[in-house]
Amino acid sequence: MPILRGEMRINEPMRKHISWRTGGYAERYYIPADLDDLANFLLKSPSEPMYAIGLGSNLLIRDGGLRGTVIALHGRLKDLRLIEQNQAGGLIYAGAGVACAKVARFAARHHLAGAEFLAGIPGTIGGALAMNAGCFGSETWGIVARVQVINRSGQMFIRRPGEYAIGYRSVKLQRTLTSTAETEWFAGGYLQLPGGDQTESQQRIKQLLARRVGSQPLNQPNAGSVFRNPPGDYAARLIEVCGLKGRCMGDAMVSPIHANFIVNTGNASATDIEALMMLVQDKVRKETGIELIQEVRIVGDVRGYA
Repeated sequence: MPILRGEMRINEPMRKHISWRTGGYAERYYIPADLDDLANFLLKSPSEPMYAIGLGSNLLIRDGGLRGTVIALHGRLKDLRLIEQNQAGGLIYAGAGVACAKVARFAARHHLAGAEFLAGIPGTIGGALAMNAGCFGSETWGIVARVQVINRSGQMFIRRPGEYAIGYRSVKLQRTLTSTAETEWFAGGYLQLPGGDQTESQQRIKQLLARRVGSQPLNQPNAGSVFRNPPGDYAARLIEVCGLKGRCMGDAMVSPIHANFIVNTGNASATDIEALMMLVQDKVRKETGIELIQEVRIVGDVRGYA
């Protein structure tokens, strides 16, 4: 059996790794050396609960923490390379741990267009693939040619977009997995992009980032958009018309800058944030009849895993 080369931490405080800067402890926290090391680790850990995280955005870990192991992918599954290029465009491979913004800049440097929107996604490619992340009118799976996945047995293989049901902030495998051993994570994605002008793409990235800075509360801990936009409308608009901008629960607050962001103004607990999310959903439901669906993933125990 291969020797593991990564780093294992016990009772790791997840507030250090989550963009909301709150939440409980992970029973175990594994930082793989690379993709092969991750495969060996999964092979040795066939049954315990597993969670993969990148930059920790779009994620809330409850104050009681997590049983099992959190696998830290950011900076580890970091392969980023140009696979092929011709006059029509090119194909990029990006590992699950590569920051989306880095992929946007890489594509622009190689005269490829269509990935600029990734600069506005505050996460990694793995998370973007898992939820079909998007912004400024574009979505991740619109540029995906194929993906590399890894399962609980450490096996790696390629899947095509047609094998998934892909929707707004939703990606589900078409076939049903029959056992825990078949659980899969995205290890990387192959992105097909048309040819473009480097200067134009870089300018587009600057413009998109300027829009983010001007419209989002980036100076306070947050997890990005909290709720999905309902069909034909915007979650932020609904929250604002219900008078919820600035509403607080402990140190959690609906941002006065962008109503679909909940910010940690100091020492917010995960319980504060989740309670505020529920308050927002309840108020919007009662006043507009629209059910806001959370975009943020919530995991963990309320009272502790011990």
